[in-house]
Amino acid sequence: MPKRGGTEVFRITGARQGLADDVRGRQRRYVISMTVRTLSVIAAAVLWNVERHVAIVALALGILLPYVAVVIANAGRESAPSLPSTFVPTPARPALGAGEPAEEAGAPPGTGRPYGRN
Repeated sequence: MPKRGGTEVFRITGARQGLADDVRGRQRRYVISMTVRTLSVIAAAVLWNVERHVAIVALALGILLPYVAVVIANAGRESAPSLPSTFVPTPARPALGAGEPAEEAGAPPGTGRPYGRN
């Protein structure tokens, strides 16, 4: 991406394209598509009595291209490129295993509950 001074600037972040650059690109695409439309309408007029099928296709292109050009020009800004993830997930902790039976855990015999709770 050259700057006005002639030096080249490299992007090192995932920042979006500047608004002025975005508008300039959309205007360029619109002008190119409208130039193609104008040429197709002129071709349709020139070829109408010579090659009618080609003229009809060129005329259809001349009719449909303004709609497509406006949709493309109004498509909006590009999505921001995704940045590399700096998040490092923590390792999964192992789940606890099955517990000891109540008698082995210090519960009074026959209660089935530790420490004699009912």
